[in-house]
Amino acid sequence: MTARGLFIAGAGTEIGKTYVTAALTRSLRAQGRAVRTVKPLASGVPPLSDPGFIESDTARLLDAQGLALDEEAVEACSPWRFSAPLSPDQAAVLEGRSLDLADLVGWCRDEIARTEGTLLIEGVGGLMSPVTGAATGLDWLRALGLPALLVSGSYLGAISHTLTACETLRFHGVALRAVVVSESPDAPAPAATVAAAIARHAGAPVACLRRGEACPDDLAALI
Repeated sequence: MTARGLFIAGAGTEIGKTYVTAALTRSLRAQGRAVRTVKPLASGVPPLSDPGFIESDTARLLDAQGLALDEEAVEACSPWRFSAPLSPDQAAVLEGRSLDLADLVGWCRDEIARTEGTLLIEGVGGLMSPVTGAATGLDWLRALGLPALLVSGSYLGAISHTLTACETLRFHGVALRAVVVSESPDAPAPAATVAAAIARHAGAPVACLRRGEACPDDLAALI
């Protein structure tokens, strides 16, 4: 099963989307698969000259692809970058900038068309987080018509949040390729326990990714 593009969505914010996306990128590359990974919208990104840039989501995704952290690579991965760690619509306002969904979707479609192999597109925030003044991450995903990989945490409440996101995707006709439970710090239950509970109701394959572990082979095989 191969997709020209795959959208990595989150059941919430700060739950490990970039960690999962980077791990998946490394796994696909290790298998000799042609893959490119982008995060078109990125908030909380300092300038490339700032020492803190290396901790940004964009830097982590470039590292997973074995790419140098230079201006050209950064622009090709994350053309819309904002310094404030807020939803893109709010961060854009602070910088006196604007973002149109049509431009974002058009850029993604162009990148899919010119990418050899699979393009992984990491979203921003949770599935329903605003990306422009009028559109959410779900609107972005639906406009692209791509299958989704949903990332969840293992924190208390993650099961309900994840299943709600699964139902939302299903209601809107978005193909759910798989769910990945990314281990949350100090979670009250093991990530595998949370993943098993989600798997009973998600209607899609569910994988578990603990911090420091490589992407499971069975997850990479679904891409």
